[in-house]
This record gives sequence, structure tokens and C-alpha cells, in this order.
Amino acid sequence: MNPMVSCSMKRPAIFWLVSALTTASVVSGQAARNGIDWPSYRGIEAAGIAAGFEAPTEWDLESGSNVRWQADVEGLAHSSPVIWGDSLFVTSAVASAGAADLKVGLYGDIDSADDDGEQRCELHHFDKRTGELRWPREVFEGPPRTRRHTKSTHANPTPATDGKRIIASFGSEGLYACDYEGNRLWHRDLGVLDSGYYIAPGAQWGFASSPVLYDGKVVVQCDIQKGSFLAVLDASTGAEVWRAARDELPTWSTPTVHAPDGGAPLIFVNGYRHIGAYDFASGGEVWKLKGGGDIPVPTPVVAKDLVYVTNAHGRMAPVYAVRVGAKGDISLETDQTSNSGVAWSTKRDGGYMQTPLVYGDELYVCRDNGVLSCFDAATGELHYKTRLGQGRTGFSSSGVAADGKIYFTSEEGEVYVIAAGTEFRQLAVNDLGEVHMSTPAISEGVLYFRTRGRVIAVGASAGPKREG
Repeated sequence: MNPMVSCSMKRPAIFWLVSALTTASVVSGQAARNGIDWPSYRGIEAAGIAAGFEAPTEWDLESGSNVRWQADVEGLAHSSPVIWGDSLFVTSAVASAGAADLKVGLYGDIDSADDDGEQRCELHHFDKRTGELRWPREVFEGPPRTRRHTKSTHANPTPATDGKRIIASFGSEGLYACDYEGNRLWHRDLGVLDSGYYIAPGAQWGFASSPVLYDGKVVVQCDIQKGSFLAVLDASTGAEVWRAARDELPTWSTPTVHAPDGGAPLIFVNGYRHIGAYDFASGGEVWKLKGGGDIPVPTPVVAKDLVYVTNAHGRMAPVYAVRVGAKGDISLETDQTSNSGVAWSTKRDGGYMQTPLVYGDELYVCRDNGVLSCFDAATGELHYKTRLGQGRTGFSSSGVAADGKIYFTSEEGEVYVIAAGTEFRQLAVNDLGEVHMSTPAISEGVLYFRTRGRVIAVGASAGPKREG
């Protein structure tokens, strides 16, 4: 290992990929029913919020208390479940050589995993209410074209669905569209998507950015070692609508699509050289922001007419709150924390692995070591900073929220349930019983966790929450 590389990594230099975990796919908010459908990583527009139903505070796998069902899933994946109606979908990569190794925790090893053998890339369709497997579909079989990190998988990206089709990305092994019966509609080869470490290009870590479904189009962000690009495809055929070249280092973030009130839809992307916004229809650049962490993972989140972007590797760990209507180059000068496009920012307290969460009037940013910061979302005022757990486990799964509660899950499978608000209050800690790297989905008050080898559904016994 290059000692200079090793010494530069104050945080595990790698785990963006779990941005699959942190990574997102989106459909139009008008097309999905908030609280019922969870059509992408972190739900509608990657917000991570489900409304209208009572959600659980405590559960117990051993006794079965508040556990709706558990289902085994063969293979290894960091992709999150997605839900439409009563359908739940997950992806997986199954190694022909047997169970794949996975090394979790807080470490800075940049090495690739030693498993270059054949993989089966699969899509699984479950009944959301019962856990019954409706079908598995193999979409690819063969040796992967890039290697993965020891903390990564060959199935990092979260699929996306719009009630008609499922779009699943397996990085260099292709982008696939299937219908709800599992029939393949189309396949698109996007080439070799090598998102390894730019300082040590031989260290291949796998691909993690998830596809985005919006208004009959698929958005893909492919920031790689050479030839980075953002593209929009026709969701019915896979044909390319437009492609915009990006002068960008490898990233593991998923874009977010959002239509401002009275405005045209925009695509928001994280990056190191190019955080920014693109016109959804044409691919034209709308605004650009340089700087921050040099291994971007979290997905941009839109709330209160601001776009929240964070990253935290290298010398900086910023949080940026960018005005939705920003234009041009809005990069901050060294001594600036705001300008015409940036409402507020902080150079510290940003998140490395996890996508931030705006819930109520607060912004929550959790770091890979479990340190949680709560800000006033409008002003950036810090309400509190505290640590979840004892600092001995990593946190790669992004937080989600429902029913006044926020759920943060450690890599060891401990789910910390936090009361929303300006003062820290821990309500419970629940154990999932095995490693957990992906971000949970929420539907009708039930949380769906994808662990190392299972999907686990947990929910309060009550039904819909009474509003008012």
C-alpha cells in the first residue's frame, strides 16, 4: 500500500459505494403516494421521509414483536429495497464461488476484494405484505469487468420503479429494465464504469450511483476514472436522449431530480470538481460549485427551496445549502460561507457516507463514525452534536424518518431511533442480528431493512396514523 495514501485517510477512504446505500433513484413526486410508495433509494426525491402512518419505535427479532416478516436473499448487495404498491424489489450479486467476503468497520484500506470469478446479477420481486418471493430474475452472468472494494459489492446501486417498470443498474455489467412479471424490456451497456480511487487508480472499488426515474426518463450519473458523464435515457427503450460530459473525478453519489415551483425540472449532482445543477430537458449546466471532499458519496437533498449537499473526505467536510434558483459559478472564496447562490455553509460537520436528512425544520447529518449533527435547515445554526453508539462501528446506511422518529443504522445492524427536534433524545436501539449496509425503505409505517442476507419488515401493530 502507498504509505502516503494511507496516511491521508482520516476516514475510511472507500465507502461511498454504499452510497448505493446512499445512493438514490427518483420518480416524480406527483406520480407516487407519499407514505405508500418508496420508488427509489430514500423514497421520493431521496428525501428519506414517509408520512401518514404510525411507525415502530421498538421491535425484537427473537420474540417476533413488531416483526412482520423475514425473507432470505442469496448473494451480496448494498442496494436498498424499493416499493410500489404491494411490490418490493431488491437486487443481488451471487458469486459462483460461494458466499462473498465482506469487511465492515472503520478502516482505511484501499485494497480491492479478491473475487474476480463469475457473478449472477439478479432482481428479486417480493410481496411487500407477506415476504413471499414472487420471482427472481437473472439479468447477467459472467465475470465482472471491474473489481470491488472489500467493503463493497457487485450490486451497489438501488433500483428504481414507477409502477410500470423496474430499472436496475449493475455498473459495468449493464443497466436493465424489466416489467413487473420479470420480463426484460431492454438492456444498455454503459461501458466499463471504474469508480476507483483517483490517487491510486489500480484500486478498484465498484460502482454505486443509482439510476433515477423521472417523467418517463432514466438519469444516470457516471463519474469514473476516465470519461465521466451525466446522461438521460428513454425509460421505454433505453435510447439515449442526451449526454453531458463532466470534468469530474470518480464519485459514488446518485443525482436528484426536482422541479421547483413554477420552474423546469433540474438534476442536482454531488461532486468534487463539479457539484451542480443541469437542465433536465437539455443537459445544459445551470449552476456549478467547486470544492469539498474529494470522494463524494451523499446524494443532494432538496427542501425549503434549498439544495443540501455534503461530502467529507480529505481536507474538508462541508455542508452547502444552495438556493434552488442559483445560476452560474457559485463557488465560494476561501473566506466565504455564503454568496448569491449559497445561502449558508459550514466547512466542518459534513457527512462522508450518508445522505443528509431534512425533517421538519431541522437538517440531520450523520458521519461514518456515528457523530450526528442537527442544524437549523434554514440558517445552519447548530442545535446539537452527539455520537450514536460508542464509536467502535461504522455508519454507512443513510437516515430515514417517519412518525416523528429518525432511524440511523450501524454497520453492525443496530438501529438507533431518535426523536425529531432540536434536542437530542434517543428513544430505542434495536438489533437486526447481522451486518447492515443499505438504507431502509418505509411504506405504510413498515420499515424494510436489507441486511447481509435477508429482508426484514418491522412495523407497529397499529394501522394508518390519525392526522390532527
